[in-house]
Amino acid sequence: MFVDIAKITVKAGDGGNGAVAFHREKYVASGGPDGGDGGHGGNIIFRVDPSLSTLSDFRYKRKYKAQNGQPGQGSNKNGKKGQDLVIGVPKGTIIKEAETGTILADLSDEQDYVAARGGKGGWGNRHFATPTRQTPRFAKNGMPGEEWDLQLELKLLADVGLLGYPNVGKSSLISVCSEAKPIIGDYHFTTIIPVLGVVNMGEGNSFVMADIPGLIEGAADGIGLGHEFLRHVERCRMLIHIVDVAGSEGRDPIEDFETLNAELAKYNPEMAKLPQIVAGNKIDMASDEQIDRFRSYIENKGLQYFSICAPIKEGTRELINATWNMLSTLPPIKHYEGHDIPEQVILEKKQDSGFTIREEDGIFFVEAKWLVPILQRTDFDDYSSLQYLQHLLQTSGIDQALRDRGIQDGDTVSIYDMEFEYVS
Repeated sequence: MFVDIAKITVKAGDGGNGAVAFHREKYVASGGPDGGDGGHGGNIIFRVDPSLSTLSDFRYKRKYKAQNGQPGQGSNKNGKKGQDLVIGVPKGTIIKEAETGTILADLSDEQDYVAARGGKGGWGNRHFATPTRQTPRFAKNGMPGEEWDLQLELKLLADVGLLGYPNVGKSSLISVCSEAKPIIGDYHFTTIIPVLGVVNMGEGNSFVMADIPGLIEGAADGIGLGHEFLRHVERCRMLIHIVDVAGSEGRDPIEDFETLNAELAKYNPEMAKLPQIVAGNKIDMASDEQIDRFRSYIENKGLQYFSICAPIKEGTRELINATWNMLSTLPPIKHYEGHDIPEQVILEKKQDSGFTIREEDGIFFVEAKWLVPILQRTDFDDYSSLQYLQHLLQTSGIDQALRDRGIQDGDTVSIYDMEFEYVS
């Protein structure tokens, strides 16, 4: 089964905890703290896998977790970093934040995308030794890894999309113009998965053509197979609209043409604006009157028209040459710009997770999973950024909780890898 959309949860590895340890050696008194740091958690990384063509692997596995970092040890031994989890996806996969639909990344090239960053390892007690605190018996816990709900959508990377009702000859055209070998049959919905074919124009020139499964009236509302595949037309630079000019299944070719264009506009108005070339197929079954009637209608709309009989390649070379010429005037395949996780999603996690506070030797340790992505995005050299962080600490109740625990001006507050002196 062709699967081109999936929802999953990804969780990066947590950082390992720092160690509380003291140097032990014969004849060496008061060796001092030597607890090592915890290892960083592994990242969740998406990578294009050329061998994949669908998202079917995500039908049965919905949760992905990277390895946690190892805890630190004595003798200043740091914990091992958690292994990254690399997830393979087909080329053209769009990664979205599931709740808001914000596009995070477009995997249209070979560049990896880090979807969730592993937590940093906690400091061992060696970092907390001071002239007045020579035997610190505490260490920092590792930071939790990021966790996000994601939606994956596959949008094919094709220059030209073949548009048309089922059984109008799209598969036949792509089979004679490229090396693709789709299933061809005289019945509806022969093609149930999109088929990509490379059309060679000589001297190293080529373009990619996509045989999109046939659309029918109501496709934009989910009728038939069309709704599942309309998203694949969105990237195309242009369309070849194939129509059964003979009306061999009892439909009027002009009505077919207008109906499918209306479905495009209903699903996404921008798609209806894509340049089109119209091909009247099955001319071997049509009368001259039928061909002339449809040709006149299309040309009166200002569109290029070609009569073809795809199985025997009649008229197909002229159609492909015109397509190549049009492509030379069009912008490249659409690439979607990635954005950061929306702030509202981060703040919603604040309501769910809460926070904990513990005090060790005058240091107040604050832990809150929802604070991790905020800290990672905070510019500590920017005044407004620090003001925003302070506002969050107040509105979340952390500031009041610190007061309730007896914090005084000048005491140290430690929030994962950030430390500051408390000022009321």
